[in-house]
Amino acid sequence: MAHTLDFYFDFSSPYGYMASTQIDDLAHELGRTVNWYPILLGPMFKTMGSAPLVDIPLKGQYARHDFARTAQLFDIPYTTPSPFPIATVAAARATIAVREQHGMQQAGELAKALLKTYFAQGNDISQWPAIHDTASALGLDAEQIQSATQTDAIKNQLKTDVDQAMQRGVFGSPFVWIDNEGFWGFDRLPHVKMWAGKNQA
Repeated sequence: MAHTLDFYFDFSSPYGYMASTQIDDLAHELGRTVNWYPILLGPMFKTMGSAPLVDIPLKGQYARHDFARTAQLFDIPYTTPSPFPIATVAAARATIAVREQHGMQQAGELAKALLKTYFAQGNDISQWPAIHDTASALGLDAEQIQSATQTDAIKNQLKTDVDQAMQRGVFGSPFVWIDNEGFWGFDRLPHVKMWAGKNQA
């Protein structure tokens, strides 16, 4: 049995942000570690013939309300960011660059910090200055990370990660895979725990 959880998220996903605040604790409770995989919802929406949740009539209005309500219910710092949604390629590439240079745990720390920067502090992480400041606050070499994000290796790795995620059945954010079982949504984290307990029984 694997000792990891595969955590897929988009940096423009409020529910992905909320899940990021709890996924490490859940993994620790299950005796596992987290593999952090930033994804891009754009290609997934194109494949599904769908659109961002907030752009869907009726459902989008509900979602905007539910983002803030869910954060309040779980005591998660949240402010409706502007602009929203945003392009997340830069943040995703930066996370992959750190993953390649420093390992999965450090990539997860950067991902959590970037999500907090956007959804709790309202700073636009589609722009490099916000990524630079967030990475530097973690003691990372922001200039080195930025240089890495411009390489073909990191660009291709993001594309590969997104393609492999879709091949695996990932279509939204957050998405957790545990023991070859996939769960979509922040509200499915308790299901992940229940599934793990069922398989260990």
